[in-house]
Amino acid sequence: MTTWGGAAGERPAEMEPETLVEWVYERLVEAYGVPPWKPDGDALGGLIATILSQHTSDINSDRAYASLRERFPTWEAARDAPEEDLADAIRSGGLARVKAERIQRTLRALTERDPVAPFDLRWLDTENIERARAQLTTLPGVGMKTASCVLLFSLGRPAFPVDTHVWRVTRRLGLIGPTVSADAAHATLEGLVPPDWRHTMHINLIRHGRQVCHAQRPACDRCTLRARCAYYWARQSADGGM
Repeated sequence: MTTWGGAAGERPAEMEPETLVEWVYERLVEAYGVPPWKPDGDALGGLIATILSQHTSDINSDRAYASLRERFPTWEAARDAPEEDLADAIRSGGLARVKAERIQRTLRALTERDPVAPFDLRWLDTENIERARAQLTTLPGVGMKTASCVLLFSLGRPAFPVDTHVWRVTRRLGLIGPTVSADAAHATLEGLVPPDWRHTMHINLIRHGRQVCHAQRPACDRCTLRARCAYYWARQSADGGM
């Protein structure tokens, strides 16, 4: 295990971004372990589940997905159902009408793309990650994060999704600039994080963002990353702690 640091209370010398990524990865694994990675190969199911997960909890989105699949056993049935029936099936996930419209628009767009086998997305495995993600983001309501989640979690491809927690923590650490958008951060972070680390680092950054590095009142006093956190040292300087 690699270690770096300065004297107690003294800001350490800056690291190169690749070295900082290694340090962050190791600290997060020490804190949270290595999560299991078991892609199920169901790209379309993952895509619809990710749409349902927007602006709601995992529990609610999982419940909405289960209800959707029970009510509409085939994607053709979900595509062709009255929108209000689809919205009723996914109501537990919140924003039911918005998500129902988005799901049906996505299923129809896939049908237009390939009328013969519209819901077979195995072609995503034959494209490089950049092209596969670009193809997914042409679908209605599918952004960089959603496309990257499908590639990572459904297909086991080493994309690096940037959600609000990943964006906040990496920005505070100084891995991305203060004005870099979440969409732009995908390319930056994929250039820094080795493919074999991306699943673990993505999950652990989310855990850290939820448990420690909150949007409001982050718990810096118990943060395993604070020694190398640009945000922490800026606060120390502003508070006269240096």
